[in-house]
Amino acid sequence: MITIIAAVAKNNALGKDNKLIWYLPADLQRFKKVTSNHHVIMGRKTYESLGKPLPNRTNIIITRNTNYKAKGCIVVNSLQEAITAAKNDENPYILGGAEIYKQAIKIADKLDLTFIHHTFEADAFFPEIDTSIWKVTSREDFKADEKNKYDYSFVTYIKK
Repeated sequence: MITIIAAVAKNNALGKDNKLIWYLPADLQRFKKVTSNHHVIMGRKTYESLGKPLPNRTNIIITRNTNYKAKGCIVVNSLQEAITAAKNDENPYILGGAEIYKQAIKIADKLDLTFIHHTFEADAFFPEIDTSIWKVTSREDFKADEKNKYDYSFVTYIKK
């Protein structure tokens, strides 16, 4: 099972200038819990925005640069190579960015999304979700609170 995990705004925004545009602790806690002890696949820019490998995970970075090195990470040159590198994990997670999501949505089995009920100015966007292909299997809705500034929902889709 290949899972895409992402936090997505109302206008499909993911980020701007290679950064997240919101701070939602509940999403970050859930992300850590769900992805720990798994392979996580991400593009080079996403990795560089993190600044270091995510702990308790096998970090796989996709880049066209055949000389790219990242200490403590597996570096590959395509999404397919990344999937192959994660073959011993029954559920690797794809962390983005936008270009990787665009490729991965065609081969993923599951979408594990946090929808932030707010519109943001962005330069990176999540691909449209085709509801003829994807079916919602669970949804939890939350109101903004003192820690989480925006209303949000955790939504899981499975490929039909």
